[in-house]
Amino acid sequence: MKKSVFGRKLKRDKNERKALFKSLMSAFIMNGRITTSEAKAKAVRAEIEKLVTKAKNGSNAAKLVIEKSLTKDAFEKMVREIGPLFEKRTGGYTRLIKLGERFGDNSPVVIMEWTEEIKAIVPVQAEKKVKPAKKEKVEKPVKKVAEKKPVKKTVKKTK
Repeated sequence: MKKSVFGRKLKRDKNERKALFKSLMSAFIMNGRITTSEAKAKAVRAEIEKLVTKAKNGSNAAKLVIEKSLTKDAFEKMVREIGPLFEKRTGGYTRLIKLGERFGDNSPVVIMEWTEEIKAIVPVQAEKKVKPAKKEKVEKPVKKVAEKKPVKKTVKKTK
């Protein structure tokens, strides 16, 4: 009898599930779409929706929660691009498109993607100060060291 069990276990222990979810969520945020099994996509989908809602909020406490759940690059992209993109939307940030069954184990496979197209926001960079070109160094001629000729040793023969 299952009591007090929440979420999908996916035949993994707690640490394996955490690592799996972190990698799937980070890959999804960085690429915009992933192809995975339906069970994994449904499990990760709820977590991603919660993170997007926190990214829309933008408070420091929300950023701390997001940072623990994602890699550094995915965290930056979530806060800078994805959070502001879904500012007007109240939910339903992702969609699942069914592809059929996988050949090896016959498990259902889906594509998970954002409901809106994500355009990369290019950060405005301050102009860099250009340093004047360095003067080229003039190479001094190198003196050649006289090569020593190999000395032949002669051996005296004794009778």
